[in-house]
Amino acid sequence: MKNLNKLLGISVISAMMIACTTNPITGRKSLQLANDQEISAMALQQYRQTLSAAKVIKGTTQAKSVQNVGLRIKNAANNYYRGIGREADLANYQWEFNLIDDKQVNAWCMPGGKVAVYTGIMPITKNDTGLAVVLGHEISHAIAGHGNERISQAMVAQYGGAILGGAISNNQIAAIFQQAYPLGAQVALLKYGRSQELEADEMGLYLMAMAGYDPRESQPFWQRMEAASTGNRPPEFLSTHPNPDTRRADLERNMPKALEYYRAAGGKK
Repeated sequence: MKNLNKLLGISVISAMMIACTTNPITGRKSLQLANDQEISAMALQQYRQTLSAAKVIKGTTQAKSVQNVGLRIKNAANNYYRGIGREADLANYQWEFNLIDDKQVNAWCMPGGKVAVYTGIMPITKNDTGLAVVLGHEISHAIAGHGNERISQAMVAQYGGAILGGAISNNQIAAIFQQAYPLGAQVALLKYGRSQELEADEMGLYLMAMAGYDPRESQPFWQRMEAASTGNRPPEFLSTHPNPDTRRADLERNMPKALEYYRAAGGKK
């Protein structure tokens, strides 16, 4: 029995090593055991249900900004991944960018590229560059596979070695997804870990720069976001985010590289 348990443990570790994914932009490694296509299909269903119950704004200046900025960042990501020979990573993304009439200070991107921005965050973004900070961050959560990572962590915690034999049913995976992305007003507010939030900050900074938006405007945006906090309660967009001092220090540390991307995209010094 001890030998069996030992072999099982080795098998689980081996499976995790095989499922370890390296982010080509940040170099961070993460465990992603879940099937991306299945997750994207569930995300699409949630997204459709969310939009059907919301007031989606079309044709306004703000709605066009959400579309245009989102597409520029998406194209920058596609170009980067194509340039390093990993275009297949994003091949199945079906991008959508929608503005929802809601006073929540929030935005999110579900697996597979389903993006929602709430009108409540638009006054804080101020302009397209501020919006690029938001969308760069949220798009980074999706293409870095943070949803898959969190779901994988839950799979390991709940089912352990059963993962190896494929003993987890689709219903069980769907239940984990529902916990991660609850349907309703808080849909897509998966509670990312601090390391994932910091990675989305870094990756988002680079993506906005690749898309031609000045990454130096990220610091003023986050300052405005922090100022929007009421009492001890931050906006939902900041609810799981790192300490502001940690964010500021990381943004400064990553700024030289971001500026290289920005200048390569034709940005001003």
